[in-house]
Amino acid sequence: MKLKDFSHLLLNAAVEGASKALVLYGGLPAQISKAEAYRLYGRGNVDRWVSEGLIIPAMFHGKASKKILDRIQLDRVAASSNRNTYLPVAERV
Repeated sequence: MKLKDFSHLLLNAAVEGASKALVLYGGLPAQISKAEAYRLYGRGNVDRWVSEGLIIPAMFHGKASKKILDRIQLDRVAASSNRNTYLPVAERV
């Protein structure tokens, strides 16, 4: 295994662990809106993941019905994606 591959795995593990801890202890909401997912990962990526069945949106029925997505599931799919295009240039490894 190359050092670059190993560092990528460590980065993904750290990000997923931090996300789980923040969701578990109330620092981050467990679900996010589709619009927020678009801002975090890019509209094309989120739409592709939904169309491929990697992420299944749920409906939130409050004052306004909207689609919500599971944050942990989004992080996992994003980490396993072979595309780095959703990351800002400064954060690409």
